[in-house]
Amino acid sequence: MALRVQEVAPRGNRTPAQVRVLGDPFSGEALVRDVEGFDEFYRGSRQRLLGYVYVVTGDLAEAQDAAQEAYVRAWQRWATVGRYQDPEAWVRLVATRIAVSRWRSLRSRVRAHVRHGPSDPVPEPGPDTVDIVTAMRRLPQEQRTALTLYYLLGLSVADVARETGAPAGTVKARLARGRAALTGLLTVDMEEARDA
Repeated sequence: MALRVQEVAPRGNRTPAQVRVLGDPFSGEALVRDVEGFDEFYRGSRQRLLGYVYVVTGDLAEAQDAAQEAYVRAWQRWATVGRYQDPEAWVRLVATRIAVSRWRSLRSRVRAHVRHGPSDPVPEPGPDTVDIVTAMRRLPQEQRTALTLYYLLGLSVADVARETGAPAGTVKARLARGRAALTGLLTVDMEEARDA
């Protein structure tokens, strides 16, 4: 049986538009989403769920993330979840599990940090590095990309051309112009540094 997609334009205040995929609901090929039903469920339960998850987590941002993810999962399974006697209980359980999973992940990261200690500090960039980055920022994006791929990552001209979608001759021109511009910018910066 062929599936048909039917889009129903929004009427009145209803947003988003309903989209229903029609077909044999028992074949596993069809997906029917009741947009209005889910919207009504969401509007009626979102504040209660957010309040519940906020009390559980003690962190509003964490509660918002967990509730949002739970509602996304409910929407993905709405054909099934919408038929439950209490879909809100399902979403509440999912949100709680998401929050607990995040706690466990955070706890594992803290344990790993304690076990291995803090990472070695990253040294500050030297003045030469700062000068080069400052000069590179003044170059056009195409030249900056070509110079970075060629000199920093060690790609060949052919690889740079393939990655940027430009002909090899264009890459060579960008490299030459970029080197010339950098030479001028770094020379000016060095003269300004000596004068200061």
